[in-house]
Amino acid sequence: MATVILDTLGLKCPQPILKMAIKAKELQPGDSLEVLADCPSFPVDVKAWCDRTGKILLFCSDDGTGKFNAQVQF
Repeated sequence: MATVILDTLGLKCPQPILKMAIKAKELQPGDSLEVLADCPSFPVDVKAWCDRTGKILLFCSDDGTGKFNAQVQF
């Protein structure tokens, strides 16, 4: 089980989710994807993507500066 970090800082919707979808093809069951993002719609988008793909959103936190950190379990 690996944890892969994906930095999407500076990208706006829908690019962070598209980057996640591409990276998801490389991950195995049990792996985690940690995503860094600063797109305002990212928390809603990542939850919708997880719901749609059957992945588990472990958390999506805001550091208070508009940057988000989410972890998705595969």
